[in-house]
Amino acid sequence: MRDSEITICGLAAVRARFQRDPSSIVRLFFDLPTSKKVGAMCRSMAAARKVYRCVEPAELEKIATSVHHGGIVAVVEDTPPPAPTSADVAVWGARGENLVVLDRIGNAHNLGAVVRTAAYFGVPRIVISAEPGSARPGAAAYRVAEGGMDAVEICTTPAIPTFLRSLSASGFDVVGAATRGGGGVKAPKAGGPWALVLGNEEHGLAPSVQSACTRLVTIPGSGGVESLNVSAAAAILIHGLSSTGEEKKPHARNHLPIKPSVR
Repeated sequence: MRDSEITICGLAAVRARFQRDPSSIVRLFFDLPTSKKVGAMCRSMAAARKVYRCVEPAELEKIATSVHHGGIVAVVEDTPPPAPTSADVAVWGARGENLVVLDRIGNAHNLGAVVRTAAYFGVPRIVISAEPGSARPGAAAYRVAEGGMDAVEICTTPAIPTFLRSLSASGFDVVGAATRGGGGVKAPKAGGPWALVLGNEEHGLAPSVQSACTRLVTIPGSGGVESLNVSAAAAILIHGLSSTGEEKKPHARNHLPIKPSVR
């Protein structure tokens, strides 16, 4: 493995990458049971004269650096997520494209689960913090996302509060998820685009991020535990924000103003 490469594990995730961008797969490894399901991938790799091989489970674990490889590992080039410009934000607002913003989500499994949730509900992109402690797209996130990483565009921004203010200026309802003290979950009154902001697993939204939101929402609970896992909260809030009485079709990736990157 080179420093510029990452692994994608699991058949759903590898298939999603192959369907979107087969040329991005540098090497492909799989076990014997999975070999019966990857004929098209193998033919594509052979035509491109790239390495693909059926290997023993022990070797697959070494390549994946995990026992949770799902029988297949694709090695791909890791390209950093793009940073959106103010022009991109304006286009998203004009198109009414909702998004999720993650403020210092540190667990890669949580990132993958939120991505899977966003993909399920047709949210076209997620913007993550560029701070060092924030989880990045990698092997664990790809595996948990079950193909969602190639259905949702991942972007990054160095300053979440500044970015949120640019969203608000472009007509977004910037909705911060608060453990307590927020209002009820409801769609924007004018039916415009929304941006759901989810905070760090332990500390929640940073004060500067919270003050940049246009409103806060809280999911009521029994009090048995203080809060939900961030991915569970994301599912409830995305569904609530989207419940306008009209079914919305997912946005196609080829309509996104930022070209999807190979991660």
